[in-house]
Amino acid sequence: MGSRPLPDLAATEALAQQLAPLLKAGDVIALHGGLGAGKTTFARALISALMGEATEVPSPTYTLVQTYEGPDYPIFHFDLYRLEAPDEIEELGWDETQAGLTLIEWPDHAGDYLPKWRLDLFIDHAGETRTARLEPCGEDWQTRLHEF
Repeated sequence: MGSRPLPDLAATEALAQQLAPLLKAGDVIALHGGLGAGKTTFARALISALMGEATEVPSPTYTLVQTYEGPDYPIFHFDLYRLEAPDEIEELGWDETQAGLTLIEWPDHAGDYLPKWRLDLFIDHAGETRTARLEPCGEDWQTRLHEF
């Protein structure tokens, strides 16, 4: 898919709010981007949109995973930056995520645990300029994002 400019926080929040209605239990969103790209900002906005109200969403940098009981399904927010080996993901409750939505920051650290059927969100930034690019992995994602 094409890229979308994210000139400010409001644009990042708007992207999350537009994506939220397309999501369902079992979905995985891999959030790609360097330090400070806006991955956690996007995750916070998406979780709040799914919860239906402003929700405190701490960065899971040190806890590695935060779980939220959404109105329709649980939401798992992983930050794998500090993961030393992909198999450590099993200790974080990875097997429980199929019943909910899984957001993964630093998905490259998941190795083979990263599902092939997922939505990749790339946030690129150069200075203050940010762009978002959605890449659907799997036919279901392509169909749903056709409306996006």
